[in-house]
Amino acid sequence: MKLKILGCGDAFGSGGRFNTCFDVTARDMRFLVDCGASSMVAMRRFGTAPNDIDAIMLSHLHGDHFAGLPFFILDAQFVSRRQRPLTIAGPVGLKARLPATMEALFPGSSTVERRFALDIVEMAQGTTAELGAATVTPFEVRHPSGAPSHALRIACDGTVLSYSGDTEWVEALIPAGRDADLMICECYLYDRKAPYHLDWGTLKTNLPRIGAKRVLLTHLGPSMLAQPGATFDGVELAEDGLELDV
Repeated sequence: MKLKILGCGDAFGSGGRFNTCFDVTARDMRFLVDCGASSMVAMRRFGTAPNDIDAIMLSHLHGDHFAGLPFFILDAQFVSRRQRPLTIAGPVGLKARLPATMEALFPGSSTVERRFALDIVEMAQGTTAELGAATVTPFEVRHPSGAPSHALRIACDGTVLSYSGDTEWVEALIPAGRDADLMICECYLYDRKAPYHLDWGTLKTNLPRIGAKRVLLTHLGPSMLAQPGATFDGVELAEDGLELDV
């Protein structure tokens, strides 16, 4: 499995980073994890062809994690000329929020007849979904977004990728990340706590309980970006454009 970071920023572009979007290439499929508002720009910059993507898996329905979808779908129809099916999977509420967002941004776009089949899958907490060659298990986390917010545990080609989504500390992160080959974990704050987001002190204390084989910190806010990299011994820090073998 290969991971390309198309965006690892917060909602406000701290450090000049794109909104969250991870491009994952496995043996039998290629998928995005989250698709924030800036994701189409990031895909063009870092050389990800939209038509190569089989599925998009969403942690939650905030704009910096899912608002790139209208642009992706319109590009598929009018620019990339997509013909093969696309699956978009996310929390319960996605089937209503996606067309509403499309209509808010591009009136009339949600009802255009498309050249490709679009399958919208709503994933319930704790129920594993089969998405092509991948199995995805959502775990409920704490991050109000108008719909359930999830950490995702994705298994594909014998590799487990875990993603915290956005959340403050919840015990569900332990099974979501346990023994994962890579856990991508948000860490917005460095030296203070705040509701609905993780801080480095809390995360560092709990990483041994999770036991992921490798940890990559993402969604870094200003206080995290201000720290020297050596501060985070034992974990890796995400950067836009970074590519990793998992």
